[in-house]
Amino acid sequence: MSKGVFQIRPAGRHILTIGRDLIQDPYAAVVELVKNAYDADATHVKISFKNQGSTLQVQVTDNGHGMTEEIITNKWMVPSTDDKRIRKTSPKGRIMQGRKGIGRYAASILGNELLLETVSEISRQKTTLLVNWHDFEAAKYLSDVNILIETTDTNEPHGTRILITGERDFLEEWTEKQFLNLKRELKKLMTPLQYTETTNKRDFVILLDISGFDSMDTVNEPIEPFPLLALFDYKISGTIQEDGTGNLNYEIQKVKNAESELIKFDYKNPTKCGKVSFDIRVFDRESESIEKLIKRGLKDDSGNYIGKLDARRLLNENNGIGVYRNGFRIRPLGDPDFDWLELNKERVQNPSKRIGSDQVIGFVNIENEDRSGLIEKSARDGLKENTAYEALRDLTKAVISQLEERRYIYRSKAGISRKTLKIEKEFEKLFSFDILKKSIQGFLKKGKVNPAISNAIINAIDEKEKEQNSVSQSLRDTIAIYQGQATMGKIVNVVIHEGRKPLSFFKNQIPLFKLYFDKYINGNENVLPELYNKIDKITENADFLQSIFKRIDPLSSVKRGEKKNINILSEIKSCFVVFKSELNNISWSVDSSVKNDIVNFLCWKQDIYSIFTNLIENSIFWINEKKCLQRKISVFIKVLNNEIEYIDYKDTGPGIEKHLIESEVIFDPEFTTKTTGTGTGLGLSIAGEAARRCNFELKAFYSETGAYFRLDKKEKR
Repeated sequence: MSKGVFQIRPAGRHILTIGRDLIQDPYAAVVELVKNAYDADATHVKISFKNQGSTLQVQVTDNGHGMTEEIITNKWMVPSTDDKRIRKTSPKGRIMQGRKGIGRYAASILGNELLLETVSEISRQKTTLLVNWHDFEAAKYLSDVNILIETTDTNEPHGTRILITGERDFLEEWTEKQFLNLKRELKKLMTPLQYTETTNKRDFVILLDISGFDSMDTVNEPIEPFPLLALFDYKISGTIQEDGTGNLNYEIQKVKNAESELIKFDYKNPTKCGKVSFDIRVFDRESESIEKLIKRGLKDDSGNYIGKLDARRLLNENNGIGVYRNGFRIRPLGDPDFDWLELNKERVQNPSKRIGSDQVIGFVNIENEDRSGLIEKSARDGLKENTAYEALRDLTKAVISQLEERRYIYRSKAGISRKTLKIEKEFEKLFSFDILKKSIQGFLKKGKVNPAISNAIINAIDEKEKEQNSVSQSLRDTIAIYQGQATMGKIVNVVIHEGRKPLSFFKNQIPLFKLYFDKYINGNENVLPELYNKIDKITENADFLQSIFKRIDPLSSVKRGEKKNINILSEIKSCFVVFKSELNNISWSVDSSVKNDIVNFLCWKQDIYSIFTNLIENSIFWINEKKCLQRKISVFIKVLNNEIEYIDYKDTGPGIEKHLIESEVIFDPEFTTKTTGTGTGLGLSIAGEAARRCNFELKAFYSETGAYFRLDKKEKR
């Protein structure tokens, strides 16, 4: 038996594991070196790629404060050092980007050797070291690798130069496509919205120099933002504080001289991911919209307007909503093929309102890890998918929804989006011959046609109108049935939830019932009381199951029949009973201005169910979604001279924003403000259609205390 104290000794290739093996691609390695230059307070960094025939040379040069020999040996050469995490800011106040202490080893993915030359602003000395990554692969332990460091006095300007040399296999990695991807990564690396307050210029510039490659022309240029950014159709920007409140600014450039709109945003809950700033720009993709985008100033490097195909290509290659911390993007969030918000999935469900990821270029700025809880993965491949990350997704989608709602309203009014069909109104126009009759009467009168003949013509039109109205009513009845069944489909989860209990009882108790019955048949009469008890329980659960189906029976009807006088108070209460289990912590009431509980109303019962089950389902969703402290739904029926004047429906949910009420888009089919993928956008549309069949108009009013709807009696024509 032996016993002793031992130390963990990292293998020589450990450095390559945290560098070459951990970093996902060469672009990430270049980005890490750029971040190091930023942390050194450089005003610019130059990245050079040169083809030396059989070798690749990558040089990264900056004018930062440089490093002393002490910093090189005690910090740069120490893997996973916490120096930057402790310091947090650079000497000139920049928030440190590289805080995990491993980014510099990513250079091993770019070549075989690394030559570092750095001149310290403090010591005025030049320190040089050479790293051959093969030495680490060959060494058994990390401590076996010796690195020669030289330090001399110098008059050279301060800064750092890293020269990476790679053999042919590294050279062959870099094709024209790879360089285009690198340019795209560098363009997206820093938010273009970051400028100094005094000069209105960016305080950190990235230069790219590419030469000697047959596959592409020589490049020597600063990295500039994409030309698309200033040419958006719609934009929403602003900051949401940690408590969930903030100001957003909505802009539209499709209309000349359009005023921006200030939006007082209230998430109703803390963000759970710290303070977040947004700048989200959306582009319409129709042919006419692309043409207008080009006319607004979309030009190539030579200053010429580009064509439609190139404009679409730019949108296809450069879209995405990036997440930035301290001005630098966290990859891959914001890549065109990384739809971290699942915008495309939601657009499929509602293409009229939702935007797709190929329509948007956005910037989401987050706070540091300590304040936000948003933790970057060590491999530089995104954020850890924790609670804060999910909260960021939900908050970002809620902000985008503010833009989507306003964009939908504009496009509807401008006739750009798919036209919504309000069935009852369209039927009234389609089957009304009044305008036609007046026009024909005018022509007949001008032509001095015999009055008897004129009357015969008008009578013939009247007969045709009656015939068409009969067809119209048949179609109305069929559509009403479909809408009732669509409503039933929305609440089928209620039936499933409540029906599980009695069905489970039947499944568990029937075998026991059979067992007791067999015992009784075999002469054991002592089980008879238990057998009777089982029969009673089966009857009780069967009655309960029957009551569940009875509640939704009006919506499942396949025939309309004639209108009937119903007690509307009783029927509205029945609608609430449908949601009995969902309303267990939400109070509700149905009252009227008359003293008795009987208010008769001539209508189809199915329509009353379609109206109120849709309203109640919406209220339950939003009261629960926003975790409202006040949890109540109230219905009030105003009766005058034995007739219903109006019915008010109110809840204590988050309410409906004023611009949505004024535009009436909430009643458009497919329009929904639900961002969780549960909304179909049909509920209020169906409720509105059902109200019209009852000779009422469903209206919405703005209220500070929740949603407020009114069923108002239509004026008789």
